[in-house]
Amino acid sequence: MSYLLPTESTVGAFLFLTVPLLLIIYLGFLLFIRPPRKVLLASLFSGLIVGLVNLLVDIAAYYAHWWYYNLKELVLHVPLPFYISPALIFGSLTYLLIWRFKKGHSRWFSLLLLIGVPLFCIIRDVWGGLSHTAYQEWSNGLVATLVTIVMWLVAFYVGFWLFWRTAAHIEPEFVQDEPSKSTVG
Repeated sequence: MSYLLPTESTVGAFLFLTVPLLLIIYLGFLLFIRPPRKVLLASLFSGLIVGLVNLLVDIAAYYAHWWYYNLKELVLHVPLPFYISPALIFGSLTYLLIWRFKKGHSRWFSLLLLIGVPLFCIIRDVWGGLSHTAYQEWSNGLVATLVTIVMWLVAFYVGFWLFWRTAAHIEPEFVQDEPSKSTVG
């Protein structure tokens, strides 16, 4: 009797091994950030926008012959579980961190995320496509590069704009420890 383990396929392995880790990381950061419910829901919705834009562009790219996924476990010609990362990590979590560090001495970190995350995603995807080290096969390198750049800029900043409309006026709560009382002598 042969059992099909989830790790015998790329998409199954991603679901079985990577998604639980992403959820643990996301929940761990939620314990640190402690966003109010309204901010959390806005970040999840905005992260969903990032994932959906990625999904729709990947489907359009398949039909326009810009790139395609070379995997077997595809739905609508895309690996659906792969969009959990853009939605949760590069969308929702990044927006929550930007919101958390929007003021004070750590504002530089917020600005770094605001600029660095879309740049990282662009460089990662373009490098993977041009070097043939990703699960995508690029049919037209120039068009695929341009579409990837536009896709990430639109996905990230439209998601951020939607998030920021809700969360900008809500201040993060900072929990401060009580100063310890030291006694001399």
